[in-house]
Amino acid sequence: MQIYKFGGASVKDAEGVRNLANTLKSVGYKNTLIIVSAMGKTTNAMEKVVSNYFDARHELNSSVQEVKKYHNHILLDLFENETHDVFENIDSLFQKLLQFFDHNKSPDYNFVYDQVIAFGELLSTSIISHYLDTIGLTNCWLDVRDYIKTDDYYRNAKVNWSQTQELIQSKIDTSKLNITQGFIGSNSNNFTTTLGREGSDYTAAIFAFCLNAKSVTIWKDVPGILNADPRYFENAVLLSQISYTEAIELSYYGASVIHPKTLQPLQRKEIPLLVKSFLNPEKEGSIVGKNLELTPKIPCYILKQNQTLISVSSLDFSYIVEDNIRHIFGLLHDYKMKVSMIQNSAISFSVCIEDNYNNLERLLLHLKAKYKVKSHKGVKLYTIRHYNEASVAKIENGKEILLKQITPEIMQLITV
Repeated sequence: MQIYKFGGASVKDAEGVRNLANTLKSVGYKNTLIIVSAMGKTTNAMEKVVSNYFDARHELNSSVQEVKKYHNHILLDLFENETHDVFENIDSLFQKLLQFFDHNKSPDYNFVYDQVIAFGELLSTSIISHYLDTIGLTNCWLDVRDYIKTDDYYRNAKVNWSQTQELIQSKIDTSKLNITQGFIGSNSNNFTTTLGREGSDYTAAIFAFCLNAKSVTIWKDVPGILNADPRYFENAVLLSQISYTEAIELSYYGASVIHPKTLQPLQRKEIPLLVKSFLNPEKEGSIVGKNLELTPKIPCYILKQNQTLISVSSLDFSYIVEDNIRHIFGLLHDYKMKVSMIQNSAISFSVCIEDNYNNLERLLLHLKAKYKVKSHKGVKLYTIRHYNEASVAKIENGKEILLKQITPEIMQLITV
């Protein structure tokens, strides 16, 4: 059994869908499960739909129609016969989306987000499944919500591993070519949940773990795992092999190639993770496995944008001690902040965070009731693993540095 995951960039248009099919023909598709993300920037478009539902109801229908228009354009390019079942299938999904808006009574943004966002993956896999059938690649479309069961933590749900494993192992015919959605699951009440942004990689790892897969391959628009994101750093270099531990370190600090939660289940069963280019499927790419030396061993650069740096100190210049730190971390947890970096001294505590749930102002208000607080919004966090003097100088050049932290393997700095 092998698991293939195709991201949104790989299926952003009809040509991408055809390329997915050609990739399967090229590398083989027997005993294969395909995980597919929403097409192109659909997730962003669906986030706009959610925003309009809450804040601009008069624009809701037009934003839904934009998503429908995008997918219909792909349909018309892939299917010559407009009476093909896929057109009715896709139209039915949009009808279900509109029905949700008509009947929803929940004011919970995160609940609504998950119910709506999931349609992106349902649309993409439905289109691709029908297309593969049309060209002779018979497949079985699976609704991942029937297999991956989670808790009720909308937008970042935790997997119920025992129930998920039982469902996957008992209900999936691994002899077939199967296709399902990344990123989503469902809770005990069968409401849709999501596994965190970019969680489709994690979906692939969940299925691999439960099915004892031979390998997981993530197909991307880059040659493999690079030492830097080529969108932000010049002359990025391909890492041909990397250990689980090294990859977990990189993903922890924000490397975008691999989702942070993806690697743990693969490491537990020593399932290799391959990262390859869907543009050149025959090339080797990168492999993540047990006890592999980083090759080549060079500095690895990570950039996290839109961060907030908060510096907290006591109102009476007393020490920041364990009770204070416990209180601060309790608030960070309560307001669902993602911590990217921490640093403390005798009288101050600094933390770099991501405000994924728009709770920053409430957090700051709560902190200011007990502490002196300074905040810098929209800052950038640079991380260099295996740094040297040249790599540090490259990042520091011409930047205003707000905070810097160095360990033997990691250098981090926060800039305006």
